[in-house]
Amino acid sequence: MTTTETLKRRRGRPPKHLQGFSETRENLLRAGVETLTEKGFSAAGLDEILRKVSVPKGSFYHYFESKEVFGAALIQYYDNFFAHKLDSFLDDDSLSPLDRIKGFVKDATIGMQKFEYQRGCLVGNLGQEMGALPEPYRNLLKTVFSKWQCKIEDCLEIARKNGDIAAHSDCKNLAFIFWIGWEGAVLRAKLEQSSDPLNSFADYFFNNLNC
Repeated sequence: MTTTETLKRRRGRPPKHLQGFSETRENLLRAGVETLTEKGFSAAGLDEILRKVSVPKGSFYHYFESKEVFGAALIQYYDNFFAHKLDSFLDDDSLSPLDRIKGFVKDATIGMQKFEYQRGCLVGNLGQEMGALPEPYRNLLKTVFSKWQCKIEDCLEIARKNGDIAAHSDCKNLAFIFWIGWEGAVLRAKLEQSSDPLNSFADYFFNNLNC
């Protein structure tokens, strides 16, 4: 193949075998997220995930070196998805900062209802299992929570500057409390198969912002 032909290939679509690789890898990640949001890492069998996307077990290691590597990729994949969802609400300048957060809460509540409270938060699920997980996951999960916390903190800072919450508000601590409470409410919602824990937490959080 000439240099010109090579350059043309690079500028166009990737070779079909690479397209297939990326598509299968993406499908594995999606199936993994679905399974882990329902069952967690320890209870999620690799065979179950592979069956969902019709990938032979021997072929799995063509896409991921191990289940541990797969789990780390799932954390990153879920973080990218969830951060994008957060941004879609928290960056909406047409709403007040507090209404942006409320919009996220409402959407997440509807999402749990849609899946009949079987799915929770992948990062929250893994955090509860940390004692049985590879130690490197600890920093991965802490980093994800810190990123999400900063997004809520930035939104609350805008609310503070706008006078929507008290001028003395500690937005960093409020954002920290939000995620502690929200993740606990998600867990309780799964347990009770009800939105009541989510609604109760949201009401308490927003009603006490100016205390």
